[in-house]
Amino acid sequence: MSDFYHLCFVVQDISRATTDLTRVLGVEWSPVREGRLAEWDYHIVFSAGGPPFFEVIQGPAGSPWDATAGSRFDHIGYWSRDIRIDTQILQNRGAPVEFDSCPYGRSFAYHRLDSLGIRIELVDIAVQDSFLDTWLPGGSPMPPLDLDGNRT
Repeated sequence: MSDFYHLCFVVQDISRATTDLTRVLGVEWSPVREGRLAEWDYHIVFSAGGPPFFEVIQGPAGSPWDATAGSRFDHIGYWSRDIRIDTQILQNRGAPVEFDSCPYGRSFAYHRLDSLGIRIELVDIAVQDSFLDTWLPGGSPMPPLDLDGNRT
């Protein structure tokens, strides 16, 4: 299996969370950015210097990043060579889709792992160059998840 490229926390206060991770672990951060998916405005940041990265997201109630019940570890992120195929494989292995961004014009999906209380995020590798340009300019390409061992 290929390496994950990030661990994500959804939080109630992105400034407090990043400040705590800096104070306790010395994590350095890229600038916080604002985003919008459907009707949800959110704030997002990735640690500097990954992979792997820490990702921290503050989203509103009802969004895929709702932290009204408390900040938490949310997901492990992997690049996917083909989200459609990888999504089917994860579903067949007992990790159902909890949120699919494709209907909103984006290219990621969250799969639920109830036994751990987390999600696995698949992100289309086609957006990796844009990710690198935004969060790690000049960074090297990262490998995709290899669930079936047959794709190159």
